[in-house]
Amino acid sequence: MNADIQSVRSNRKKEPMPSRLNILLIGGSGFVSGTLARLAVAQGHVVTAITRGQRALPVGVTPLVADRKQMAAFASALQQTETVWDLVVDCIGYGPEDALQDAALLRERAKHLVFISTDFVYAPDKRRFPQGEEDADYLADGYGGKKRQAEIVLATADTGAMRWTVLRPCHIYGPGSLLGCLPEHGRDSQLIDRLRRGESLRLVGGGHFLQQPILAADLAQTILSCADNPAAHGQICNVSGPTVVESWQYYQIIADILGVSLAVEELSVTDYLRANPERASFFCHRIYDLSRLSACGLRIPATPLADGLRAHVESLE
Repeated sequence: MNADIQSVRSNRKKEPMPSRLNILLIGGSGFVSGTLARLAVAQGHVVTAITRGQRALPVGVTPLVADRKQMAAFASALQQTETVWDLVVDCIGYGPEDALQDAALLRERAKHLVFISTDFVYAPDKRRFPQGEEDADYLADGYGGKKRQAEIVLATADTGAMRWTVLRPCHIYGPGSLLGCLPEHGRDSQLIDRLRRGESLRLVGGGHFLQQPILAADLAQTILSCADNPAAHGQICNVSGPTVVESWQYYQIIADILGVSLAVEELSVTDYLRANPERASFFCHRIYDLSRLSACGLRIPATPLADGLRAHVESLE
């Protein structure tokens, strides 16, 4: 199956986004946050990032140095500036304590908070096709469970006048990360070399799980479209790319870009899960209903997978 989902466009009116935003990134040197930072700077926005200061930030980003796990120091770093940010994006929120921290420290300092969650909040064995945000079954623990707990905290916390939006991206790819969407070749630093050597890729279930990967730059555009958008307040939205493929076809596209053949060795789902139960969320169809994203007037990702993967491969070469 290989189809581009037709982008739906919202007729909902929203206020125009300010031409120049004051943006705070919680995290700013990682894959998604770095992509967002570079895009925001290129668009002329004023970007500050609060990180532990262990990695360089993109050019044009103002640093604030603090570890969010050190609560007092983190609060102090935020208080060093009197800025009221138009948009704050929490790129490294992993649990309920992070959402509580966001609500407590930002409700009087931010006009809009975007919290980056994950599609792994959905229980892998109880998914709909496509999966929407309504009537969903959720994980209670692990990575996805903690992200879901953070969502609930944010939805029930006192956020004052601060608007907030939660985005649930699926597999994110693009320059700045490694290639690979499925074990045993997820984020595989040797993937290009393996394909060029003619090695068989060992894919769980033969790679027959549906994927809807999103290019990081597209996700960044969707994040920025939350700013000054009242329709996005209080919303939790799936966000995914326009192309649906079986996972093996993701690797086939890469092989085609490289001009080599693809060989796949199928690994047993049962055996792999017995040894790696924490990775169950990879082994289900990951396709999503974007109706709510559209209804909120947020930007719908539009880069075809083949185009995005070509840029990704070229960046690694």
